[in-house]
Amino acid sequence: MPELFHPPSKIPPDDQTTSLVSIPVLDSKGHRTPYDSQTPPEENILTTYCAASYSETGTLRIAPAMSSSPISNQSNPPWSRDELVLALNLYLLHRNGLPGVNHPEVRALSQSLNLIGTATGVSKNQSFRNTNGVCMKLNNFRRWDPSYTNTGRTGLAKGNKDEELVWLEFANNPERLAEVVAAIKANVGITSSTTPMDLSAEEEPGFFEAEEGKVLTRVHRVRERDKKLVKRKKDEALKKHGVLQCEACDFNFSKTYGPDIEGVIDVHHTKPLHTLQPGDKTKLADLALLCANCHRVVHSRRKWLSVAEVKDRYQAAKNTA
Repeated sequence: MPELFHPPSKIPPDDQTTSLVSIPVLDSKGHRTPYDSQTPPEENILTTYCAASYSETGTLRIAPAMSSSPISNQSNPPWSRDELVLALNLYLLHRNGLPGVNHPEVRALSQSLNLIGTATGVSKNQSFRNTNGVCMKLNNFRRWDPSYTNTGRTGLAKGNKDEELVWLEFANNPERLAEVVAAIKANVGITSSTTPMDLSAEEEPGFFEAEEGKVLTRVHRVRERDKKLVKRKKDEALKKHGVLQCEACDFNFSKTYGPDIEGVIDVHHTKPLHTLQPGDKTKLADLALLCANCHRVVHSRRKWLSVAEVKDRYQAAKNTA
C-alpha cells in the first residue's frame, strides 16, 4: 500500500493554478504514481483537479472534479498541426494568464478540435480533445515562449514535437496565424454553413502535409483532383499552346512518348492554403500544369515550393549540368 497523504480540505475553482498537492497513489499495475490535484503549469503532470477520499479498506480514491469534459480511457493520437495551430492562437490571446478548463474559449476550442477529428477521420470520440487536454496543451506552449522562459520558468514539458515548429512558423506572425485558423474552421464547418467536404482521405506517398496542417492540405488536394476543373485547364492549354507541357520544366509527354500519350499531366492548385474557403470557385488561373516529377517536388517538403521556385531550381541544375 502506498504512503498516503490527506487530500486538501477544499478544491479551489478550476481556473486557479496556484497551490500544489501531490497525492501518491497506486496505479492499476500497483506502481506508485503521483497525481497532482493542483499544479502550477511548469510542474504539471495532469492539468485537472481532483477530489480524494478513503474507501472502507483505507485505499485512497481519486476522481476528477469540477471539469465538464468526459474522461476517456482510450489513447488519443498526437496532436496534429491543425490542432496545434488553433491551440497556439488561443495561447497567444491569453499568454499572460491562461484560461482554465471551464473557460468558454477552452470549451469552444475543445469542440472545434473534436470536429476536426471527425472531419479528418482521426476520431469520432466526443472526448477526443477534452478541456483538460486543451489546458495541458496551452501550458506546453509556455516552454517555447521567451516571455515566459526568460523569467526562469520552463513550462509544461513532454509535449508534441511539432509544438516548436508551429511556434516558430506562426507565433511572430499573428495575422497569418489568424488567417490559417479561420480557413481551418471554415473548411470543417465550424464557422461556415457550407457542408464541409470529405477530408478523411488517406495521406499520399510523396506529398508532404503543408505547414498549415492536414485540413487545408486535403482541401488543396481535393481541388486539384476535380475532374471538371482538370479537363477545363487542359482544354485551355491545348487551345492556347496546342500542347500540354509542364510549366516548370517544359516536359512534353506526347513529344517524348508519342502522340497517343497526349493528356498525361498533373494539375496543381496554386492558391495559398490560408485563403481556401468552402464554396469558393477555383479559377483556371489558380491552376498550373506540372509533370508528375515537378508536382512532387512542389510537395516534397512541409513548406511547399511555388511553381516559380521549382522552375528556377530546374533551370539552375540544368545550367550547371
